[in-house]
Amino acid sequence: METTSMIALSSQSVLRRKLDTIANNIANMNTTGFKSEKMMFVEHLERNQSDNGFRGERKLSFVRDVATYNDFSEGAFQKTGNALDLALHGDGYFTIRTAAGERYTRNGSFTIDNGGQLVTNQGDPVLAEGGQPIFFSPQDAHITIATDGSVSTENGPLGKLALASFANPRMLKREPGQMFSATQPPTPATQARVEQGMLEQSNVQPIVEMTRMIQVQRAYESVNKMISREDDRIRKMIQDMANQQVA
Repeated sequence: METTSMIALSSQSVLRRKLDTIANNIANMNTTGFKSEKMMFVEHLERNQSDNGFRGERKLSFVRDVATYNDFSEGAFQKTGNALDLALHGDGYFTIRTAAGERYTRNGSFTIDNGGQLVTNQGDPVLAEGGQPIFFSPQDAHITIATDGSVSTENGPLGKLALASFANPRMLKREPGQMFSATQPPTPATQARVEQGMLEQSNVQPIVEMTRMIQVQRAYESVNKMISREDDRIRKMIQDMANQQVA
């Protein structure tokens, strides 16, 4: 394949993946606790094998996406008035026990299951310090959750939410249901502050993402047109060579 087409295809492939990432962000613009994703790119240089060296070594520049990363900036808070809706100010995550192990989330939309346990909307227990779940009795009518995560009712204290922090949040791996898994052990999120009756909204900026989508679509179409023109040029060159040989 011609070098021009290979470079164009590498760019087009990256643009397609970037478009998928942007589309996913837009699809989750109203998802509680969602953190937007972005892509990292590098310039990949290779020596031009057809260069005869008389004008100095020239390199071909390819584009390559090396990874996606999560934008952990805080989203806007929405007041709900629900005592079991919690939002976190600052660097911190709620700790959740799942079938696959402990997971971490900024989605504080919780509920109480039939056994009186504080759980996520998927039914996974929300953990307190010490790795224990939090249980409420039928007599607990007024639930209070302090800014430090201490849970209590009119009948007394029940525990303190396990709020986790990470030295390098970039190492967190995105999981389904606005969860994250970690390869590094968490530390207590002493600087995080719990807001009861609030939910953190997605940090996706719709106007910014729509603008990025339009830019990427235009770039993709531009590259596609260039590939078509290059294909036409090569086809015409082959036809001209064939005609010359016949003549």
